[in-house]
Amino acid sequence: MQITIEIPRQLPDIMHCSPGDFEKQAKMAMVAKLYEMGKVSSGMAAQMVGLERVEFLLQLGQYGVAMIDLDKEELHVDLENA
Repeated sequence: MQITIEIPRQLPDIMHCSPGDFEKQAKMAMVAKLYEMGKVSSGMAAQMVGLERVEFLLQLGQYGVAMIDLDKEELHVDLENA
């Protein structure tokens, strides 16, 4: 499936990147948000942007998304089970 989004022609120039780089950044931003919302797994998200899972997780910080988003109780249970 493919999604087409209309953007101002000058947007990549404003962002100081090529149209190809802009496309990659926009795709990563969308997939990072889907991951953050719990709509896709890290493995699925990585596949969607053509990265290995670990590489995807390491890039999340650039998009303001936490690699692991556990509340105190979930973290405590994880530590008990480690």
